[in-house]
Amino acid sequence: MHELTLHGYFRSSASYRVRIALNLKRLEYRQVAHQLRLGEQHSPDYRRLNPQGLVPTLETGGAVLTQSLAICEYLDELVPDPPLLPQRAIERAHVRAFAQVIACEIHPLQNLRILNRLRDLGVDKDGVKAWAAGVIEEGFDACAALIEGQAGPFCFGAQPTLADVFLVPQLANARRFGAELRWPRLLETEARCLELPAFRDAAPERQPDAEVA
Repeated sequence: MHELTLHGYFRSSASYRVRIALNLKRLEYRQVAHQLRLGEQHSPDYRRLNPQGLVPTLETGGAVLTQSLAICEYLDELVPDPPLLPQRAIERAHVRAFAQVIACEIHPLQNLRILNRLRDLGVDKDGVKAWAAGVIEEGFDACAALIEGQAGPFCFGAQPTLADVFLVPQLANARRFGAELRWPRLLETEARCLELPAFRDAAPERQPDAEVA
């Protein structure tokens, strides 16, 4: 197994997803922190690794991987057990759709880059927070509907999947921005996830760089 180096930031929900996946796969990894609020992700050295200047980035055996969804699926293929995706194709599609609501629809509209642009356009602090909360609430309304009728205790059955890996960090963002937590099924699933060390140990407050916020 190649040495794994995760470039991230303790509060980045995308980095949080990858930490959970690494922990579920029981993989050891080294962390390199980039303070997003100080703009460290835009340094020339880091841009050579990740041209977008975003976190996370995973270095593995001389290869560099970006985008949390791609990284998590790579880890799932690298270490198939425990699986993050179901065996049946239709079930895999459902799990991916749930994860993509978060990765492609919710998170990109409330990440630091977008919030900074809103501030640059003159939106005040309360307006920026309301924007983020509204985006999260709308997206999670859809997520709750997508798993309605699915057996628990996790999003799609008895074991955590990619859906749960993406759910828990986004609920942390929901609390940060004061979103209305109106999704009992999602919150029950989160509580079940947080009983597992893989999720607890990935939490932002448990990361080496947490104290430099």
